[in-house]
Amino acid sequence: MTYVYSDSTAVVGPLATVAEPHSWDLCDIHGSRITAPKGWEMVRYEGGFSSSTPDDDDLTALAEAVREAGLRDRPTSVRSVDRGGDRSEPGLPSTSARPVSNVRTGRRGHLRVLPDPTT
Repeated sequence: MTYVYSDSTAVVGPLATVAEPHSWDLCDIHGSRITAPKGWEMVRYEGGFSSSTPDDDDLTALAEAVREAGLRDRPTSVRSVDRGGDRSEPGLPSTSARPVSNVRTGRRGHLRVLPDPTT
């Protein structure tokens, strides 16, 4: 529901897609029972309201975005490897600072795919 003060009109329609200061989301029951203030016009959207349940494509896109963000947030760390011995000996590779990649943090993803409860 949106109040348009300049026109003295209250509009009951689909859920808002952006936040507006004089707009409120109402359930079906309250949307059908609400009245306009005295002297105002009430405009009701008579078309069917579509449900806002996400489809499989939306959920898949969300899961992929979360997975990609999680992979980007894991920095490749450098750790010191001490194996003893004299590093000044010629022919020995330096082992003091090797980059370590594919370090597992032990953290699991927090999103899970659940079976459809209707089946």
